[in-house]
Amino acid sequence: MQLGKLQSQLSYQFGDSNLLALALTHRSHSSSNNERLEFLGDSILNLVITRFLFEHFPEATEGEMSRLRAKLVRRDTLADIARYLSLSKFLIMGRGEMRSGGFTRDSILSDTVEAIIGAIYLDGGFDVAEDKVLLWYQSQLGELSLFKAEKDAKSKLQEHLQATGLPLPHYEVINISGLAHDQIFTVECRSEILSKSIVGEGSSRRVAEQKAAKLALAILEQDL
Repeated sequence: MQLGKLQSQLSYQFGDSNLLALALTHRSHSSSNNERLEFLGDSILNLVITRFLFEHFPEATEGEMSRLRAKLVRRDTLADIARYLSLSKFLIMGRGEMRSGGFTRDSILSDTVEAIIGAIYLDGGFDVAEDKVLLWYQSQLGELSLFKAEKDAKSKLQEHLQATGLPLPHYEVINISGLAHDQIFTVECRSEILSKSIVGEGSSRRVAEQKAAKLALAILEQDL
């Protein structure tokens, strides 16, 4: 595989190109894949973003920094970065995954970005990995504002119920469908204030819970 073009797009030249190849390898292709690098890269990414927010937003509260970080490290943001870097052209995966469109899937693209961060860390050290993350995130970081650090739907619903003296909502996964690499979670949200349970679906339990909470909030706003 010709990785020179990708390294140019990453703005980083690997001393050990095998690390980059491993970072691009999905588990559908081989037992030697990028999952361990993804685990490492996820931790490094969170630390880099946390440090940036801590240094650039000295007036921000813990909660505000947490919400900003969550937006920056979530799957769709990472997938956008993967597309900006044209990673889909270089993914190494099994034929079945390729035929099913795995090279366009947000979950695979985002995992690959984290794996590459882990690979750069092993190849060049933390400072280099930090520089690359901040470079790739330049657009997103430039648009950051505390005014945009809005609370997510689950937090808003929780605060609404607490303000009225009601217990917290209960979330339960009632169904998981799809293949292991492309699952759809169905979550039910129940609360004393709701006349019926609310259902949300998403590519993860967290996403499904947020969607259910958002629907519940919309219903409560209509009743006001």
